[in-house]
Amino acid sequence: MTDLPMPTVRDASSDRDARAPEQEHAPQPDVRSEGPLVDRFGRPHHDLRISLTDRCSLRCTYCMPAEGVPWLARSTMLSTDEIVRVARVGVELGITEIRLTGGEPLLRVDVVDVVRRLTALTGPHGSAEVSLTTNALRLPALASPLRDAGLSRVNVSLDTLDRGKFIELTRRDKLVETLAGLAAADAAGLHPVKINAVAMRGVNDDEVVALTRFAVDRGYQMRFIEQMPLDGGHTWDRTQMVTQGEILDRLTSAFTLTEVPGRGAAPAELWYVDGGPQTVGVIASVTAPFCAACDRLRLTADGQLRACLFAQDEVDVRAVVRDEALDDGAVADAFRRCLAGKKAGHGIGEPTFRQPDRPMSAIGG
Repeated sequence: MTDLPMPTVRDASSDRDARAPEQEHAPQPDVRSEGPLVDRFGRPHHDLRISLTDRCSLRCTYCMPAEGVPWLARSTMLSTDEIVRVARVGVELGITEIRLTGGEPLLRVDVVDVVRRLTALTGPHGSAEVSLTTNALRLPALASPLRDAGLSRVNVSLDTLDRGKFIELTRRDKLVETLAGLAAADAAGLHPVKINAVAMRGVNDDEVVALTRFAVDRGYQMRFIEQMPLDGGHTWDRTQMVTQGEILDRLTSAFTLTEVPGRGAAPAELWYVDGGPQTVGVIASVTAPFCAACDRLRLTADGQLRACLFAQDEVDVRAVVRDEALDDGAVADAFRRCLAGKKAGHGIGEPTFRQPDRPMSAIGG
């Protein structure tokens, strides 16, 4: 096995795993040095989230302060060749799903080329499915080229249908453009078109039904997300978070919900709306964590591999791909080093939990 630089450690103050309540089995001694990407808790990993940039065209209140956050230095950002190389090794190790994130991934000028090159990668399970999370502002121009490049679908962030609230939440007057982007994705055949909304008390929790009806009427899939401690200003307050239970209470006041079986490793728990076929989902990362089935790894725009959104440790794969003396075996080792540090759960609510230093925009969703 190729020797690697040790992982970049941002905080090693606690050695105790923040275990998810549902994770009862004991960890295995070591992560495999060969074969599929399976962590020490027996969880196989098939999903790689790749952040293309930390830049964003909006300033959502739950993500960053009004003045924004310091951007990553351009010299630290992975080139397209570097992204594709890391992804190729991941696919060869068993990654079957790649989600492009940001910041706002459509701000990357060569995003269509990135998608085209990633969809061409093949591994033991064939080609990876490539999808993208976006604020939709550039989809009217890019939806069809992205589809032609092989993009399978999009997740669009939309927290409100009210223009005034949209301006307050995003600090930009772009609701009309966001809705146009949704329509463009639908017209281009990037199905299913999913809408993600962060539920916020006293802000948009009164729109849970309206957002769901908007999505159902247009054939979109609505997903509500419990607000997580990933804001740039570190102002998250659990008591102000709208819980999954509250979201479902509002939904069942207007719709008949029937649970969709077979969730697997998906972060959203789904329900058919009024008998289907349309569904609504809730991603309850805080009140009903799904860590026991997590199959995700993350690559930040500056080349750091992360095992969890809330990880304090990162593995510097940028240094590996920029070292001409190291081959693809070293990139594979970086994946395994990252996986070796993955905890049983994110630990929100545990005494040792600390919000990551990086905001969501710098990690990638």
